[in-house]
Amino acid sequence: MDSEDVRIAVYDRFRRGEVPSVADLAADLSSSRDEVGVELKALAEQRHLALDADGEVAMAHPFTAVPLGFSVMGRDALWWGGCAWDSFALPHLLPEQSPVLVATSCPACDTPHAWHVDDREPPPGDQVAHFLVPTRHMWDDVVHTCGNQRIFCSEQCVTDWLARTGNQRGYVMNLPTLWRLASGWYAGRLERGYVRREPSAAADYLRGVGLSGPFWGLTD
Repeated sequence: MDSEDVRIAVYDRFRRGEVPSVADLAADLSSSRDEVGVELKALAEQRHLALDADGEVAMAHPFTAVPLGFSVMGRDALWWGGCAWDSFALPHLLPEQSPVLVATSCPACDTPHAWHVDDREPPPGDQVAHFLVPTRHMWDDVVHTCGNQRIFCSEQCVTDWLARTGNQRGYVMNLPTLWRLASGWYAGRLERGYVRREPSAAADYLRGVGLSGPFWGLTD
């Protein structure tokens, strides 16, 4: 057993709508909890996933074991959505589950929102996504980062929320841009040998989906 075996086992659990506990992973891999724990720490150091204070898996993008403002229902599975980005990514990563029902509420006014999101075209809607944390700091506290990638009713709701919370404005995008960002970002993540990429090293991809500026580590 190596870290790639553990990574694949984590994603196999998540894709079925299950939370991959250390105990479950050890049973899946016919290994010990200590051995699995060592490999999970290695994966966390490589930013393949994030662990909680007890060493359990908190996030393995685009999946999460903790609620962060979104739920995603596929054809036969239900997940917490890790953030706006990750929630919109799930039908692309799991096309057999498409379309999925993504549900959330506006952080500013609590208005509920839901969309059928598939892997063919963006869902309709005038809502906007606001990403608070710039790419260079996203892994400083990745759970905080994902918990603040939310969808708002409008630009005005973003402004109201920023005023109430004292946060600085991050990056605002419409739903089609969010959908394009999510569409190919995690391609191949469920396969062996996947090589993850940092947003700072994906300038061409980010520009291709319509993103720009220093928030994304881009100079233009």
